[in-house]
Amino acid sequence: MAQNIIENLVTQLSKLPGIGRKTAQRLAFFMLTMPSDDARAIASAIADLKEKACFCSRCFNITDIDPCGICADPSRDKGIICVVEEPSNILAVERTGSFRGTYHVLLGALSPIDGITPDRLKIGELVNRVQTEGVEEIILATNPNTKGEMTARYITEILKSFNIRITRIAYGLPIGSDIEFADEVTLSKALEGRRAM
Repeated sequence: MAQNIIENLVTQLSKLPGIGRKTAQRLAFFMLTMPSDDARAIASAIADLKEKACFCSRCFNITDIDPCGICADPSRDKGIICVVEEPSNILAVERTGSFRGTYHVLLGALSPIDGITPDRLKIGELVNRVQTEGVEEIILATNPNTKGEMTARYITEILKSFNIRITRIAYGLPIGSDIEFADEVTLSKALEGRRAM
């Protein structure tokens, strides 16, 4: 009987991205030995996430209040919007502590081969924000891959008729790395993104 309970948990945990069967087994046995209050807190957090989480009607970040805390924060610069692909990207930018504008989540990136066309993303809503919110700058922070680049170029084309600044995050060599180990594309992007000293 206990084996069926553990096997069921392992099966459920294996459904999570990046969690293989062995990791799921390790997590299941760890949860078996953890205090009951901690296990209940994890279960409660998962239930709350599924019951209360929604998309912010303004920026499409995941939130439990609408508008989200970032959109509702009066200290944020509403004239600058950082455009990202997924809500998890906001967490990464926020960890830097250096951005005080607002965000717009596309909920994906263009990929015609996968059927992800502009109408499947929140691009129309971004255009609406530019038209109605007095936006001065759009920072395109899509991923530095083919889909992210295609998405950034598409958005640039759509917004170029507006009198706003459109920028792209710089990318290239990570801090602490050696130039000799950089691939050609990374080094090329680092050279393109150079700035005055």
